[in-house]
Amino acid sequence: MPFQIVRNDITRMQVDAVVNAANCSLLGGGGVDGAIHAAAGPKLLEECRMLHGCETGEAKITGGYNLPAKYVIHTVGPVWHGGGHGERELLASCYRNSLLLAREYGCESVAFPLISSGAYGYPGDQAMAVALETITSFLLENEMNVFLVVFGQTGLLAGKKLFRDIQEYIDDVYVGEHLRPGTTAARRRLWCEDGGAASAMDIQLGKEAAMDRDESLSDAVCEGIPPTEKKAAYSLKKAKPAKAGPDWGELLKRTDEGFSRTLLRLIDERGMTDAECYHRANVDRKLFSKIRNNPSYKPSKPTVLAFAVALRLSLPEAEDLLHRAGFSLTRSSRFDIALEYCLTHGIYDVIQINEVLFEYDLPLLGSFTN
Repeated sequence: MPFQIVRNDITRMQVDAVVNAANCSLLGGGGVDGAIHAAAGPKLLEECRMLHGCETGEAKITGGYNLPAKYVIHTVGPVWHGGGHGERELLASCYRNSLLLAREYGCESVAFPLISSGAYGYPGDQAMAVALETITSFLLENEMNVFLVVFGQTGLLAGKKLFRDIQEYIDDVYVGEHLRPGTTAARRRLWCEDGGAASAMDIQLGKEAAMDRDESLSDAVCEGIPPTEKKAAYSLKKAKPAKAGPDWGELLKRTDEGFSRTLLRLIDERGMTDAECYHRANVDRKLFSKIRNNPSYKPSKPTVLAFAVALRLSLPEAEDLLHRAGFSLTRSSRFDIALEYCLTHGIYDVIQINEVLFEYDLPLLGSFTN
């Protein structure tokens, strides 16, 4: 563990092994196969000639040559014939045999393409489902950093119910919380063109809405008061009362339990082992060790939420865990709104959630965050 979906060129991945979606001859081809051979150089083809091909669903290994990776694992995916000819099991075998070969050669990190989803015609959403299921099953019992590398925007989840539900929830929350009449169309256009600018716009709209609420409250309080007295009322509202110095001794006595201790307590209360928890959270064992051994450790927000999902916390429980790490959920963030939806509706599969987050180009849970 952990597992991460990334948008990248697989020939540039800094890992121990990259997986090549090869054909049965292993002598190169188009797509990912051609790109890997081109980047690795002619010595890869020379070694492949000595392997005498490969059967569908099987895997063989060579050196990486000019690639950043030490090894190339060649596997042959099935051609799609409608799904009734054993394609799913053959595709799962590609991932499983490649991972076993990577483990045999001592690889700590491996990068896969989405096998068979190109020229071999395997439907992209189904190919993704097989990849996720097989890889995560392997990682529940093995320590390895695994990447699934896709190139560009995929749109693989557009038809999935969870994706549609979260999209509707995000839209409802944004409309209800932040948008004024006439801004909806402009915001949608901006999200399509520039996500960063759109996010800044949403935050600004939220600030303006808060200011409007303050002004409305002031007007309501001062309704019916003569102008001279209303001015005094506004001044009184804005005046800051004098504060006595803090009683530091008393404050320190009330210090809350920190994130690390809270997390370990919750793991015990749920009857889970440490390994079971960090595997479910999609968190690296080394990172979990840092958290366990350092009571003052400050994790990232995605890491906290990954543990909240792994522990199957309710929304209030997750908010408490976030608070102990110095965070909170806000409705000015699509990431936060998506996680709020999942926690509220009892969706606790980190990989399933990460599929949706990836499609939105949002931070993933667990993975290689800190």
